[in-house]
Amino acid sequence: MNKITNIVVAGLGGQGVLKASDIIAEVAFGAGLDVKKSEIHGMSQRGGSVSSDVRFGDHVFSPMVPDGEADFLVVLAADQVEVNAAVLSPTGVLIDVSQVKEDKLRNKKSINVALLGTLSQHLKFTDEEWIAAIKRNLPETLHDTNVEAFYVGKNKA
Repeated sequence: MNKITNIVVAGLGGQGVLKASDIIAEVAFGAGLDVKKSEIHGMSQRGGSVSSDVRFGDHVFSPMVPDGEADFLVVLAADQVEVNAAVLSPTGVLIDVSQVKEDKLRNKKSINVALLGTLSQHLKFTDEEWIAAIKRNLPETLHDTNVEAFYVGKNKA
């Protein structure tokens, strides 16, 4: 059976939605899975809604997560939960900013990576795979802050 994992990352322009979805896609691809990704920018340059779909499994044919079929909805802005709720399956998991202790983040801009730490608890990838993907997707000057944020989200910091 070809189980496909469907993840939607949503937020506002400038919050790191696209970077978070890039990291998820890279972790899954690195694990040898077929990965498809799509993005909806909207008014992203003006702080508007942005979402990105990531799908992975043995064989994935479409990059878009059908409404009501997201296994995980990762939301970087509280006001985007309701806007994107229709994509979440009845058994899906909502991961939002309320699940991260933001006061523990060295830089509030790393909330996207902190939420990946929370998401990682539900997926079968190792911390090492996540950390490697984070480092490949971010400048070296941001590595320590974002690795720390990952563990804050994972509740290990």
